[in-house]
Amino acid sequence: MITFIDASNIHLPSSQALMEQAYRLRHRVFVDESGWEDLRRDDGLEIDQFDDGRAIHMLFLEEGQVVGYQRMLPTTAPHLLSEVLPELCEGERPCGPHVWEWTRYCVEKSHRERGRKLSYTANVLLSAIVEWGLESGVSEIVIEMDTLWLLRLVQLHFRVTPLGFPKEIEGRDTIAVTAAFDGRTLKRLREMRGDNARVTAKQSSQAAGGLLS
Repeated sequence: MITFIDASNIHLPSSQALMEQAYRLRHRVFVDESGWEDLRRDDGLEIDQFDDGRAIHMLFLEEGQVVGYQRMLPTTAPHLLSEVLPELCEGERPCGPHVWEWTRYCVEKSHRERGRKLSYTANVLLSAIVEWGLESGVSEIVIEMDTLWLLRLVQLHFRVTPLGFPKEIEGRDTIAVTAAFDGRTLKRLREMRGDNARVTAKQSSQAAGGLLS
């Protein structure tokens, strides 16, 4: 089950402990593995200016440990595409309460894909976005990603639209896209996972919905 942490509960000690795990996972993946040296911190926590009250953090736990993480940012407030990577968008920037930005997706090494098949952890994280979105009035996400993800998202039944041409960032071809989804996307993810169980609690989307207003 996905754990949601946002402005409503991030102050709780239990949430703070989980967020420390998430920030450490982010540091291992984006700094130690990917080499984003500008983000390196002596305390091993990867935290940026967007980790504020508007962010929704989604954590996948296994035996109390964070093994997968992603962050959603409203496009109606400052976010990566608007403030850090505007050069990836060549036209009008997607913006609105129905469009959120998917950022800082990361998974522990032991829970990642082996070959082309999407890992269980990755599937649960993506399913969480779609479940949350369908219940919160969100139908589209903005992503800045490695171009290798393009085909994978289409295979998962996201409707992907590039916002510009790829540019090399931190040694990788990176492209900004919008990825629209609906019930067919969720059905596809569940088929690939092999079960129809929810990965989010219904009350979590209610809390998220409050941030959309």
